Amino acid sequence: MMRRWYAVMLMAVLFPVPVLGRSQSQPYYQSHFPPEEFKARWNKIFDKIGPQAIAIVQGAPQVGGFIYPRQTNEFYYLCGVETPQSYLILDGRTRRVTLVLPPRNPRLESAEGRVLSAEDAELAKQLTGADEVLSTLAMTAEWMRQFLGRPAPMIYTPMAPAEGAAQSRGELLAAQASIALDYWDGRPSREAHFVGLLRTRFPQVEVRDLSPILDELRSVKSPREIALIRRASQLAGLGLIEAMKATRPGVYEYQLDAVARYVFLVNGARLEGYRSIVASGTANIWNIHYYRNLDQLKEGDLVLMDYAPDYGYYTSDVARMWPVSGRFSPWQRELLQFVLEYRKAILARIRPGVTVQTIMDEAKVAMGEVFRRTKFSKPIYERAARRLVETGGGVFSHPVGMAVHDVGTYTRDVLKPGQVFSIDPQLRVPEENLYLRYEDVVVVTETGVENFTDFLPSELDDIEKLVGRGGLLQVVPPVSEDELRRLSEPNRRAANRTDKMVTPADRTARGADGHRRGWRFSLLDSSPPRAYGVKSPGDASIWMGSHHRSIYARWVPCDFPCMVVGRCEPD
Repeated sequence: MMRRWYAVMLMAVLFPVPVLGRSQSQPYYQSHFPPEEFKARWNKIFDKIGPQAIAIVQGAPQVGGFIYPRQTNEFYYLCGVETPQSYLILDGRTRRVTLVLPPRNPRLESAEGRVLSAEDAELAKQLTGADEVLSTLAMTAEWMRQFLGRPAPMIYTPMAPAEGAAQSRGELLAAQASIALDYWDGRPSREAHFVGLLRTRFPQVEVRDLSPILDELRSVKSPREIALIRRASQLAGLGLIEAMKATRPGVYEYQLDAVARYVFLVNGARLEGYRSIVASGTANIWNIHYYRNLDQLKEGDLVLMDYAPDYGYYTSDVARMWPVSGRFSPWQRELLQFVLEYRKAILARIRPGVTVQTIMDEAKVAMGEVFRRTKFSKPIYERAARRLVETGGGVFSHPVGMAVHDVGTYTRDVLKPGQVFSIDPQLRVPEENLYLRYEDVVVVTETGVENFTDFLPSELDDIEKLVGRGGLLQVVPPVSEDELRRLSEPNRRAANRTDKMVTPADRTARGADGHRRGWRFSLLDSSPPRAYGVKSPGDASIWMGSHHRSIYARWVPCDFPCMVVGRCEPD
């Protein structure tokens, strides 16, 4: 069963779901949400603000460098437009929506490609469902005064900091507080500046905060949103699997980050949902949001890895712990098994119509049997375990959605279908600086709960079977200093390669023995291939990609097209 499960997961990594293409002559626009979904969100806002108010939402500013541009979560949630310097106006008096776009920038588009602009008014209305499209050049103070009319309506606009790439509300508020306390800085946030402009230019208008309304809408996910979070969670799980396989003493934490990120990117994610946590050893793990990822893995240590992609503006939050050596020590198994038992007790009881406290109380009763059969090796371990069950230890963690620490709340009332949050039981033994946890993202369904990463190994024996078996890091290992030096040697040419290039056309060739010549995949049980620049016979550079790409490979009898990972034999 383990081999079959592994094969399914392997195919998902090696043969990723293709991202749908688009015409290069058309401005880019997302394909995950139809205009009907945005209109449903607008109608909920109209109902909330009433017939005597309008809402204005700012989009992200133009990026100031060669970084991947990403719209704010708040703006994208309402229209899916990624063009910077855009605005959305929702008029509660008429229940009509105006999308305000900047004019076309030929210089920028010639370098980076087309984006939706004011000149694309009809297309923008078709894609988003907006009633009108206006140029930002026309959105002057005079236009706004005429638009507001008399009596002036209330204006709602988000006052909470807008979330960008890998950002969450709590961290943004903390950063703003730090800036405010800086004597030589102290500048207001972009949102506060916008509110100030509205109040200065239109003093007769009452300006209110739209953020609580948006937060409430975002707290319950639609089926399309759930599908994106499910995909982000699946990629997160597959990335952790690759990291487990690549784990060996001497590997660096950042190399586990690299193999997971490869899985994210090759399967369509463009960004990360948050910076990776790849913490090895007690000291690093104790820092719950450790991020430097510079240490080497050591025999006997645990690895805590927490990482997920940004897939279509939605993310996940998934974590596992595993032993560098491939075998849990007795104390590691003792404590992690208890965390796992508590996690199971919680997951089995999540359902709509009950409160979080009810679920925790029911799980506490169920854990009585676990305590009776568990023999703790130290009193401090038992105290830590009882503290976890008594308090929950963060088991019902934060909401998850467009941000990893998403907006909204789910713990104040009974659970509802469509609420998405992380389950993150955390056991702490402060006397020994031990911190152990599992994390998964779940959605409440009509009948219970769906764990998006149920496929990801959590049982300790299953984790041990994966750790160190070899993965992408062993297929394309880091280039050594000697190999880098050889790359700069004079007269080095690609013609000197000793390997054979296998192209897609070679897949159907047949040898004298009648076997189809194809690509065979090896699990790297033997020594791995060496990296680029190796010239000795029998070695070659190996590149893993989807089935239609060229790779360096070895001729072997094979009855079906498959990948080869191993040594290349020159003709």
